[in-house]
Amino acid sequence: MFDRSNRSLSLSALNTGGSIAFARNPTDQIRADAERLSHIVLEMQRCFVLHLCKELAPGGVSFPQFFLLAFLDHKEVLTMSAIAQKMGHTTAAASGLVARLENLDYVMRSSAREDRRKVMVCITPKGSALVRRIREEMVGNLMKILEHLTPDEQKAWLHIYSKIYDYCQSK
Repeated sequence: MFDRSNRSLSLSALNTGGSIAFARNPTDQIRADAERLSHIVLEMQRCFVLHLCKELAPGGVSFPQFFLLAFLDHKEVLTMSAIAQKMGHTTAAASGLVARLENLDYVMRSSAREDRRKVMVCITPKGSALVRRIREEMVGNLMKILEHLTPDEQKAWLHIYSKIYDYCQSK
């Protein structure tokens, strides 16, 4: 704490991943924490993505294709436009994504009964098996991480991630 012109200003030292920053107010503190979290999130993603890449490579499946398969695994059937919207792609790009998965026998396309122009997509048993296998790998890896935390930390992590998930789902 120091005094300048009869005004007190409390400075707290923050470790932001290699350098020390001083938060001058709550907004600065939030910014410093967000910078540290961005570093942590990127490193965690790198670690998980590298492992996921090794798992997906033998099946010739890309990350976007796997994310689509995981989403389809929770739904019975989706239209091509719903897939495009969920993936943030154009319908043409979604069609290419689905075509590659169809060639690998992970999804199946058909026309809607009420409108033959509407293309419907569903996951095949082979696609569901891939999603289950990858998810089991992820669960195993997360269990290893959880073993390094106390029971209270485990609950806190799940609680925080659940809040983040809910926020992301609302966007």
